[in-house]
This record gives sequence, structure tokens and C-alpha cells, in this order.
Amino acid sequence: MKTDELIGLLGASFASEPAKSPDMLRRIALWAAAGAAGALCLALLALGVRPDLGEGRALTSLLAKLAFALAVGGLALRYLGRIARPGGERRVHLGIAALPFAAVMVLAALSLASAPPAHWGTMLTGQMWLECLVSIPVIAVVPFATLTWAVRKFGAPTDLVRAGALVGLASGGVSATGYAIHCMDDTVPFVAVWYGGTIALCTLAGALLGPRLLRW
Repeated sequence: MKTDELIGLLGASFASEPAKSPDMLRRIALWAAAGAAGALCLALLALGVRPDLGEGRALTSLLAKLAFALAVGGLALRYLGRIARPGGERRVHLGIAALPFAAVMVLAALSLASAPPAHWGTMLTGQMWLECLVSIPVIAVVPFATLTWAVRKFGAPTDLVRAGALVGLASGGVSATGYAIHCMDDTVPFVAVWYGGTIALCTLAGALLGPRLLRW
């Protein structure tokens, strides 16, 4: 029997109720925490902490960026825990996982609407757009590798494309959390375009690699 046929049969066998495995979820969660710690260490060692973090405005901006990144990563990990189980893909709603992106895009539009058009370019690109574009995907390699290994080791997803996308989405959110501690660009449009865009790239990469890397 081919692997695709086996996956299809397993998915059909759990048509009424997804497989339940609290131990699997705990193990994936532990490896997710390990990946997050590794990403944070990599970001701090390679990039460092922004020098003005002691100032109130900088701290507020950091908390806002962390809220976005953690919301993305948290929802992705929640759904990854479901989709890693045979039959669990029916309980995964990617539209809900996209809510943080929708929220930050709305806030970015409101921010641009309240600013003079002459300032829009600076608000969108900031000073560190290229560093952000490179850093978040590179840092995401660490959580992506650990989550991929954990899902292969302890899980049995039957929808490999969506499982891979959620691995990429979670990894991008975790990576953005680490990068935010260094990033000096604080405008909402910058976060929407460059944080949101790079996390979306991580998600796309996960969806493309999922069928190959998560095959069992």
C-alpha cells in the first residue's frame, strides 16, 4: 500500500471523531517551547536588544508588536495541535488564524489615513525593512525545524499541506517575537507589511514543504 493511500484510509477512519492523544500534544508543545527558546536566543545573540527599550514609548511599541506576533504564533500552535492528529483537520479554521493579520491591516490603514500622505513611505518602509525581510525567515528556521521534527515524531497529520502551513505560520510568529525585541521601526503599517509579509512567506514555505517533510 502506498503512503498516500494509507493516509487516506486513516483520514477516513477518523471521519466521525479525530484521534485523541494528550501525550502527543504535550510533546509537541514542549518542542514548540524549545524552538521558541532557540529562536529567541538566536535573535538576541545575532541582533541584540534595541537600545531604547527602557523608554516608555519604545516599550509600548514593543508590547504591541509582541501582541501581534504572539497572537499569530499562539493560534497557529493551537491548530497545529489539532491537525497533527488523524481526523483533526476538520477542526482547523485557517480563517480564525488569519484574524491577527486582518486586525493589524485595519489598524495600519487607520494609521495611514490619519497621517499626511508625505509620511506614508517612511511609515511603510521604516529604516530596517530589509533586515526584517531577511531576519524573520532566517530566525524561523529554528522553530520550523523543531516543530517539523515533533510533528513527524509524535503526530500523524493527514492534511500535509495545511499542517505544513501551520508549522510555517507558528514558526514565523515565534521568529517575529524574537526579532521584535531588536527592531526599532514601530509604526503599525511597518508591522503590517514587513512582519505580516514575512510571516506569510514562512507560511507559504511550510505549505510547500509540508507534503515532503511531514510525510510518514
